[in-house]
Amino acid sequence: MKTFVRLLTGGAMLLSAQAAAAQELTVGYFLEWPMPFLAAKADGAYDKALGMPVKWVSFETGTAMSAAMASGDVQLSVSQGVPPFVVAASAGQALQVLDVAVSYSENDNCVVAAALEIEKESAAELAGKKVAVPIGTAAHYGFLRQMDHFGVDVSSLTVVDMAPTDGAAALAQGEVDFACGWGGGLSRMKEHGNILLTGAEKEELGILVFDVTSGPADFVVENEELVAKFLAVTAAANAEWLADKSPEMLEKIAKESGMSVEATEASISTFTFPSIEEQLSEKWLGGNAQTFMKGVADVFVEAGSIETALDSYEGSVNSGPLAAAQ
Repeated sequence: MKTFVRLLTGGAMLLSAQAAAAQELTVGYFLEWPMPFLAAKADGAYDKALGMPVKWVSFETGTAMSAAMASGDVQLSVSQGVPPFVVAASAGQALQVLDVAVSYSENDNCVVAAALEIEKESAAELAGKKVAVPIGTAAHYGFLRQMDHFGVDVSSLTVVDMAPTDGAAALAQGEVDFACGWGGGLSRMKEHGNILLTGAEKEELGILVFDVTSGPADFVVENEELVAKFLAVTAAANAEWLADKSPEMLEKIAKESGMSVEATEASISTFTFPSIEEQLSEKWLGGNAQTFMKGVADVFVEAGSIETALDSYEGSVNSGPLAAAQ
């Protein structure tokens, strides 16, 4: 990964004395969610760049990431969904969005059991059905927006809180009529059913699907240079992947994801990784992300999923470390 190394060297920054004093950094991530940063993880690039060991802990959902950051067990979370971030922030947890990790409208969806033979034209037939949804996640938000679009009263549904992998198993066994999720779980769901809307169709409805790197506000403020260094490694890995998409890098990502090379290639081909410049633009962290988070929060309040929303989510985004990483 010569380009990767050159990018890191060119963007090298001295760690602050406070950050250097830290002995270890613990970062949350998802298995079966293939992203370029995993190749950097495999190469030990984060350890080298930060000058300290990075401990990686896998999670099933973004809500679990929020809980781990609240307890202090995890300092940063890579690819946390915006909805679980919003749920935590709305409840008063002091978290900050640090970058746009990935955009993936095609890789987060709801799948209806094939036996029901329900398509988007007949989606009203979902009323009264049983659905598996990971509550408080991007999939949950997408589910609520899709049901609203199709005119399906959510109160008529039996909603079961399940992680995507569990939802896929429940769909396969006929325990639920449809299920929502992402990644490997979504891939397995599609083996037993069909989606109602494509990623492009969802985007036309304003249903954006993207994840962020997040962290507790106090940790970020106290370790801003350390965080900038971390984000620089991630950005370099993204640039390396976009430039080459080498088989070597794909194999590393696959291994770290716990997926086959074929499944990894199929998933990552549906992902978009914005550059730092793009992330800092109005489309993302320059304003639109904050507006989108407010929209997500308001939808959750209306659905009764959270009690209240913040007046604004401007303070929930800290683009300082990302700008420094640039």
